[in-house]
Amino acid sequence: MRYIELFSGIGGFRNAADHLTVDTDQPFECIAFSEIDRHAKSTYLANYNTEGEVQMDDIISFTDEKKNIENLPDFDLLLGGFPCQAFSLLGKQLGLEDERGKILFSIHEILKEKQPEFVVLENVRNIIKHDKGKTLELIINFFREHKYKYVNYVVLDTQSFGLPQRRSRIFFVCSKKELEIELTEEAIVRNFNNIDHHGLHTYSNVLDILGKDADQKYYLSEKIKHTILDGGSKNFWSKSQIDLDIARTLTATMVKMHRACQDNYYSDDYILTGQSHMDTSKEVLFKKPVRRLMPSEALKLQGFDQVFFDRARAAGVSEHQLYKQSGNALSVNTGYALLHYLFVHLRIQD
Repeated sequence: MRYIELFSGIGGFRNAADHLTVDTDQPFECIAFSEIDRHAKSTYLANYNTEGEVQMDDIISFTDEKKNIENLPDFDLLLGGFPCQAFSLLGKQLGLEDERGKILFSIHEILKEKQPEFVVLENVRNIIKHDKGKTLELIINFFREHKYKYVNYVVLDTQSFGLPQRRSRIFFVCSKKELEIELTEEAIVRNFNNIDHHGLHTYSNVLDILGKDADQKYYLSEKIKHTILDGGSKNFWSKSQIDLDIARTLTATMVKMHRACQDNYYSDDYILTGQSHMDTSKEVLFKKPVRRLMPSEALKLQGFDQVFFDRARAAGVSEHQLYKQSGNALSVNTGYALLHYLFVHLRIQD
């Protein structure tokens, strides 16, 4: 199955597709990818064999030239994440003048010219409620207008697929032919749990990921520890907890080290002995060694392995950028579970 990956980031979908090619009798071949962020692209190029593939880079500039789209090899499947703001602008007069509107127009041009049989796109779960549901309706109608007879979505949580992170994302599945399938989280999780063998990395909890010899630079200083472990002010207060077995959702801004009600922090007691301080008072925690996630650990929480991290670092990608890329990434195992369900278990392409 030939595919392109739009807004590829560090290749969450591609990593999943590569695993499926090795694990199953359904091969996937990437023929083109787009990513505008040069740091993410460096990580991508360091980890995947992209020889002979079309590097679309900025999708807006690429689709401005009609010949670029015409010269794209035919493909069966369009994969990727997408900026939800582009769809929220659909009904506004200035939508296509806006940069995000131009992204939507780029997707439109590719679909119109290449007519891929299937589309699988990922976004944040909150898009369901965005603008009182109007954005969701616009997205569904957009694909129906492009002659996709089956347009549906499912919300999947990363922690259901062997990665100890709470991360719910919405996935849109579109097909040119009518499908009578059960597209539910329950069915996809059930199928994933019944897979006999796969090459994915899975972990029962964060302890399976945390390294026991982290450099001192990852530990919180006494000064910042008081801010991070604090619950906030009377205007904004949320319970700060560390040592969570299932990590909070990774964010692209985790490098800024938000409070412990938003980001993930771990004590040496937890890392070395398994003793959790999840409900320990902050006054006691102030005296304990506590650290942030290392970027390699953040990547592992998204399904990428140590080799992936090492290759990115060897290519000159900074730890700062790898934190950002981890927070933006599609969880490999989640992408794998969905693609396996659709194209290996149900074989909707047949």
